[in-house]
Amino acid sequence: MFDALVRPHMAAGYNFARWMVRNEHDAEDLAQEAALRAYRALDAERVREGRTWLLAIVRNVCLTWLARDRGRAAATTPFDEEIHAIERRGDDPESLLLEGIDLERVRQALDELPAEFREVMVLREIEGLSYKEIADVAGIPIGTVMSRLARARQRLQERIAGKAEARD
Repeated sequence: MFDALVRPHMAAGYNFARWMVRNEHDAEDLAQEAALRAYRALDAERVREGRTWLLAIVRNVCLTWLARDRGRAAATTPFDEEIHAIERRGDDPESLLLEGIDLERVRQALDELPAEFREVMVLREIEGLSYKEIADVAGIPIGTVMSRLARARQRLQERIAGKAEARD
């Protein structure tokens, strides 16, 4: 049961934890803690979508850890591009333009977003969750998801444009 519902989504759980706590070693521990909690609480009758359920557990574990260990959470480790690379969406002009932007600037700008904005951006743009799934994971209304995504995209665009202007 666990293998079918949860195990396929462990990489997404780690990735989400990594973006939340900004530290790959702590993210590994937190993702494992979330998997253990998922294993203990698994009720196949109630769990329909393992990915959304696991990501909600990862989120709660990370938020608890961040609240308890704020000082430690501020430390960061080098970002692993192979693990966190943004996938190419296609050969349309927008995708090709986005590929031309320095991915390190995008990653850095995303990392600088406030946690509530970074969270919805990672879930939508990197993990590919629907608005409803994000609402379920974050425990917020869909309207709030949409609002946070709009604000996050605006701030991300401003940061990337500002960094591009600073380089010129």
